[in-house]
Amino acid sequence: MKKGITRTAAVTSDVEAAWRNVGASFERLCVTVGVAALTDMMERDAAELCGRRYGREDGRCGHRWGQTAGKLGFHGGKIAIERPRVRRRDGHELVLPSWEAAQAEDWLGRWAMNLMLINVSTRRFGRAVRLPEGDIPAAHGAGVSKSAASRRFVALSTERMREWMATDLSSLDLLVIQIDGVHIAEDLTLLAAIGIDGDGVKHPLGLIEGATENAAVVQALLDNLIERGLDPHVCRLFIVDGSKALTKAIRKTFGRHTPIQRCQIHKARNILERLPKHLHASVRTALRQAWEMEDAEKAERLIRNLARRLEQAAPGVSASILEGLEEMLTVIRLGLPQSLRRSLSCTNIIENMMGTIRRVCRNVKRWRDASMALRWTAAAMQEAAKGFRRLKAHKQLPRLRAALSAHQAAHRQPALEPTAVAA
Repeated sequence: MKKGITRTAAVTSDVEAAWRNVGASFERLCVTVGVAALTDMMERDAAELCGRRYGREDGRCGHRWGQTAGKLGFHGGKIAIERPRVRRRDGHELVLPSWEAAQAEDWLGRWAMNLMLINVSTRRFGRAVRLPEGDIPAAHGAGVSKSAASRRFVALSTERMREWMATDLSSLDLLVIQIDGVHIAEDLTLLAAIGIDGDGVKHPLGLIEGATENAAVVQALLDNLIERGLDPHVCRLFIVDGSKALTKAIRKTFGRHTPIQRCQIHKARNILERLPKHLHASVRTALRQAWEMEDAEKAERLIRNLARRLEQAAPGVSASILEGLEEMLTVIRLGLPQSLRRSLSCTNIIENMMGTIRRVCRNVKRWRDASMALRWTAAAMQEAAKGFRRLKAHKQLPRLRAALSAHQAAHRQPALEPTAVAA
């Protein structure tokens, strides 16, 4: 018998000994009791398949074939356990249902993924799941090495990413979609999309890689969303950070009248960074006054006056203020209430998710390829989704739905009259 393997016959005495020493090691008691329970279940399964020991009853499916060593996931690693073997009359192995169920639970992969998502490095994985001074040491082959943890993370993150990227989107009642990119490495940018449904619930939608945040990459992301069930004929509000490639691809895919809101925070930051400090306060106040107005025409007039005042002091900034003016005031033109405009006039929702991606990926020192970046980023997006809350102004979303319907009806192209055929 191999050293360290739990003997089936000694399980009861082991439990009693562990109970007597429960004050010294509660962890040992938990392991021993768990092994005892699983051993008893496997013995019952063997008895159902083979009958009682040394019995000769008819109708048996197989016969006992000794015992063998096996390993089971525990505390992010593995523990050794002995299990009975059962064979059919033709010599093929019979699987014990209890052992199969215990093996089916991928606890090791879940431990690895959970710890790596909270920034535990693979080098410290063994210490995170086993106490160095504990009485259940991580022996050789326990599955807590850095390479074993990395392999389990790669396998589980790949599987979950494939499932997520194949999710059907047709059942989501999306009213708002935000798109933004995150720079991973040189010549590697990932473009992500997040949606908000009619109840204010946020959903990570998709992810795609590209060399830069260009129109082709954006188009590929939008095509992927449509292939998975996103209806391109439904009017939705798109929120972007000001990239012309995003606007171009969105209007090409969903129509040239699709409402697009440019992030006001990004716009204000870009303007102020180019101005001397003594102008920051007045320009920031003017922009805030314009964005809080209820009339889009008055807001546009105020911004044009601001650009006119800056023509002498900063002519380049003056032109920058007027660039994308239509898209800066989209939420005002839709007639949305102030509480809803505050949430939908910027890309804070997707920026928050990007912050989670950067936090999760900060332990990665070298990106080997795009597939690695996709796996990590997809895992981080799903991790961020666990902390998503409903939109603050979700009770006002029916106003947005009505505004989008009215906008679509106002810009729907009338059907062409059939040409009369000359007699």
